[in-house]
Amino acid sequence: MSASVLYDVPGPKARVRNRIYGALSTVALLGLLAFIVYKLDGTGQFQAELWDDYEYSNTHERIVDGLLTTLKTFAIAAVLSVALGAVLAAARLSDHKPVRWAGTAFVEFFRAMPLIIMIFLLFAGVFTSDPMWALIIGLTLYNGSVQAEIFRTGINAVPKGQSEAAYALGLRKTQVMSSVLIPQATRTMLPSIISQLVVTLKDTSLGFIILYEELLFVGKAFAQQTPPVNGVYAFIPMVIVFGSIYILLCLALSSVATWVERRTKRSRKGTPPPMPAADTAAQAGFTAGGGA
Repeated sequence: MSASVLYDVPGPKARVRNRIYGALSTVALLGLLAFIVYKLDGTGQFQAELWDDYEYSNTHERIVDGLLTTLKTFAIAAVLSVALGAVLAAARLSDHKPVRWAGTAFVEFFRAMPLIIMIFLLFAGVFTSDPMWALIIGLTLYNGSVQAEIFRTGINAVPKGQSEAAYALGLRKTQVMSSVLIPQATRTMLPSIISQLVVTLKDTSLGFIILYEELLFVGKAFAQQTPPVNGVYAFIPMVIVFGSIYILLCLALSSVATWVERRTKRSRKGTPPPMPAADTAAQAGFTAGGGA
């Protein structure tokens, strides 16, 4: 058996105990799931008739329209939040104290502000006739502040020797940042940036509180407007259908983050430069002559 400093390989008794704990946890989870299914079935949420309206083309069109609206909102908010994060990170790394203090105050304030309150205030006080931009600006302010911290920590994670060597060569701070620090920090920042974009995508669902017709609003309205079956509204089919769409979208973005992380790890290893053909031939001839 081998062990590391942080982990001891379990012995026979510990392995048996872990199996027992795992079996008990599995049984508990299955029991909880069975209880939830039983309660929902008792309230009539699994009636086959509740799914009938999802067979109509009009329902499909409404779902697609809500999905496209969500993707449009996410795309704009994603671009703006990344741009704002870069600006705020530059402010927090500035040598000028007023700029650094202003950037820090902005980031800390909007990171601490609950996003749902921010969106509602923007809609009630600024974008009263355009809920889309109330949602986009709210997502931009919050996620841009988080992205700024990702950028700042990524740049600070680059060894100081890199910037010191660049300054020794006579480069200005802007050149050091754009030519030395950011290219190296990008590799470590990209997975975290994409992970935060997943959060941005999920947060677009908060648009339903300001009556913005994104995917969740369409699902909620559809469940409420569909005639009930035996007094039961189709909320469970709505949760299954629309929840699955959100899960698939987030999994797609997460797979992009995983792919980027693998690519960056592979690029760090690098490959040895190819040997010139002339040198190869000369080396081969030298080896043959030595053998002779």
